[in-house]
Formats: sequence, C-alpha cells, structure tokens
Amino acid sequence: MAVNIQKNMGMLVLAIWLILYGLMGVVAFALPAPIMSVLALLAGILILVGR
Repeated sequence: MAVNIQKNMGMLVLAIWLILYGLMGVVAFALPAPIMSVLALLAGILILVGR
C-alpha cells in the first residue's frame, strides 16, 4: 500500500509540473527556475522510489 501511494504521489507531482510548464508557454505565467527544477526532481525521485 505504501509503495502505491508513493508512486501515485510521483505521478501527481509530475502532472503538476507538466501543467505549470505548459501554462508558462501559453500565459505570461512564470515560476523561478529553481522551483520548476525541484518539482521535476521530486517527481522523478518519487516515481523511482515507487518502483
């Protein structure tokens, strides 16, 4: 059960990152690069831990 929750958290963070990244291209919406980098790293780590 714990592994499934972590895998879902990784996918959730990845989805948030993708949505924000897409919004930055469409709308004049920008987050600092370190925040986007941290979200990407967190998603990757959570997905790997979930495997």
